[in-house]
Amino acid sequence: MSDSPSSQPAVDEAANPGASDARERVMIEAERLSKHFGGFPAVENVSFRIRRGEVVAFLGPNGAGKSTTMRLLTGYLAPTTGVARIAGHDMTTDRQEGAKLLGYLPENGPLYPDMTPNALLRFFASARGLFGSHRRDRIARVIEQCALESVANKPISKLSRGYRQRVGMAHVLLHEPEVLILDEPTAGLDPNQIHEVRETIRRLGENKTILLSTHIMQEVEAMADRVLFIDEGCLLFDGSTKEFASNKPLDVRFRELSGAGAK
Repeated sequence: MSDSPSSQPAVDEAANPGASDARERVMIEAERLSKHFGGFPAVENVSFRIRRGEVVAFLGPNGAGKSTTMRLLTGYLAPTTGVARIAGHDMTTDRQEGAKLLGYLPENGPLYPDMTPNALLRFFASARGLFGSHRRDRIARVIEQCALESVANKPISKLSRGYRQRVGMAHVLLHEPEVLILDEPTAGLDPNQIHEVRETIRRLGENKTILLSTHIMQEVEAMADRVLFIDEGCLLFDGSTKEFASNKPLDVRFRELSGAGAK
């Protein structure tokens, strides 16, 4: 029996016990997460887990609670109740350790308009504790990754929205985070820029854990393995992209889950 083909995978895993554990490691976790602003429940009792290597689309109508949930996961907001974790680190009590593993790109993320992308990346690299040849190598790498070579020494204020979005992405990738949380990463971009950002995210998804908020259903089909759908602060769906589609166009499913399909 020990020589049978069906038993071979178990032997391989035993020879490399860390491989299976690494794939199964939970990198983003919301545990009964709630956030109230006064009497208004922006997020209510939301729970999910995202494992290493997953690319997950976070969907919902405007005002559903997506951005609030993302800010809770990153530690920018403290939850009213519940726990947000990045790679096991409680983002309320152990945020610094969690932040070392996290890259967060908020929608319309702030940049310093008088700085060049090069200067901005040098500044943030120093703030992250990157110096010397390591700093130079990382800056060169993210400039190449985000196709910023032609504008690296131009003031950010003079750049198009697409290039500013790329600068934000370069900043997020600078410290080689294992987890990326991206809030509307293609908002306001033209079709060519959207394609470039999608390609970047698809490449990153090969070895990172990514949670991205979007309103563009083609992005879900192109990039995501799994869908989380939230409305009125409550998680309504958690499953594969194929299960979410349920043999219908994704925009139809979106409207159904948000209640608009009945209107």
